[in-house]
Amino acid sequence: MSLSGEQLQRYSRHLILAEIGEKGQERLLDSRVLIIGAGGLGSPVGYYLAAAGVGHITIADNDVVDLSNLQRQIAHSTKMVGVPKVESAKATFESLNPDVKITPVRQRITAENIAGLIEGHDVVLDCCDNFPTRFLINDACVLAGKRLVSGAILRFEGQLTTIIPHDGHCYRCIFEEIPPADIMPGLQTAGLVGALPGVIGSLQALEALKLLLGRGDILRERLLVFNGLKAQFRQLDIHRNPDCPVCGNSPRITALAPEAYIAVKA
Repeated sequence: MSLSGEQLQRYSRHLILAEIGEKGQERLLDSRVLIIGAGGLGSPVGYYLAAAGVGHITIADNDVVDLSNLQRQIAHSTKMVGVPKVESAKATFESLNPDVKITPVRQRITAENIAGLIEGHDVVLDCCDNFPTRFLINDACVLAGKRLVSGAILRFEGQLTTIIPHDGHCYRCIFEEIPPADIMPGLQTAGLVGALPGVIGSLQALEALKLLLGRGDILRERLLVFNGLKAQFRQLDIHRNPDCPVCGNSPRITALAPEAYIAVKA
């Protein structure tokens, strides 16, 4: 594969980087990533991966664009209200970079369909907004050996970690079980400052690019926490839990059971 004259111009700032260069750009164009969630986090993730020339991006989401989304979900516009988010995101990202093929999947992520969805992708990005789905994505990626970049946001705070199955921690090494539904607030009740997803989503995209290129230090066995009110990052060291139910020495979770991904009341 060789880059066209237009591609040499489009990716010129990548090509002069020793860590990327022409070979690295060709690698990105050959890559496949899956973004689960086309909302606050999925918007900047999709923008930057598409701009970087990641050749095939699958976006999975079951929702439609709502007016209340537009304060933070920058992949969508007012004229797209009522349109499925995956179709809106596809139009946005393909207009940014025609090199990139966007595959929209308008589905709710379930234990029955996630294994087939993550198959064939080099990196999975968790951009969802609820704990049951986040745990499901983690478990599916660990069982399938898929690299995962997981982000979460609420109010003025966000967090980010990168999971390499069987080479460090997984999400359940941090939080073993799904929190009860009435303990953890959602965006509808807790709120979210609109610029925060741009911070965490951009970092997720950067982690994914490093994974695809095989360059740099990733957030393996680290949890990066950002406090927007204080403009402060802090890093927590996370180690694989030998008793983890999915990646431990004697895992209890060896298959995806639908009933295991329902948040119960405390």
